[in-house]
Amino acid sequence: MAARRFLVGGNWKMNGNKAVYKDLLAEWDKQPCAKSVEVVIGVPAPYLSYVREMMNPNFAVAAQNCLDKSKGAFTGEICPDMIKDCGATWAIIGHSERREFFGETNEIVGTKTAFCLENGLSVMACVGEKLEDREADKTMDVINAQMEAIAACVKDWTNVVIAYEPVWAIGTGKTASPEQAQEVHAKIREWIAGKVSADVAKATRILYGGSVKTANCDALSSCADIDGFLVGGASLMKDFPVVINSGAE
Repeated sequence: MAARRFLVGGNWKMNGNKAVYKDLLAEWDKQPCAKSVEVVIGVPAPYLSYVREMMNPNFAVAAQNCLDKSKGAFTGEICPDMIKDCGATWAIIGHSERREFFGETNEIVGTKTAFCLENGLSVMACVGEKLEDREADKTMDVINAQMEAIAACVKDWTNVVIAYEPVWAIGTGKTASPEQAQEVHAKIREWIAGKVSADVAKATRILYGGSVKTANCDALSSCADIDGFLVGGASLMKDFPVVINSGAE
């Protein structure tokens, strides 16, 4: 089986505008980016087309959310066909901020993941525990329940990437140590092997997200079961290519 291709995802969240993106992408273009690394940038919905037109053609664009409906009276939502019409090919589903602030349950995340896949999008499906879960030694109980809901809906894992984001490390400056991150990634892969299949476990990329930056990306990328990153704040920085290149072969 072929080695898993390192993937670095950026999540711009609700930040930036055309001027910011134009300057940022121009700075990225001045720096070499390893072509062996797959790059996917999560862009605010109003700017999907703009960024797709401006950005390195080797990079892909992701929506940060997607409804599990094709069309209809769902004010404020977007569907897979709209996302693809803007030139994006991915969706980030189930980010902890969607779960926390918009009430997305494990079941909703599973349903959205499957709907995106069935309608031609690749998916970064997010899982992760809160600080109180980790302190209560319930990290894998929480993640296993999140994975169960995804696995219950997904038939073909070819275009699924799992992003492990310890909620306590997102935007806090705290980072799971490489050892902590590797331990959880290995357990997620073990869960996939037991509940889905060994082949899917070997092929599925598991990203780490949680205050990844230039200072820690090399140590994290060297871990056997960390197949890339989903990066928040640092993906809006001019030196983001350093993070990308940490996964170069």
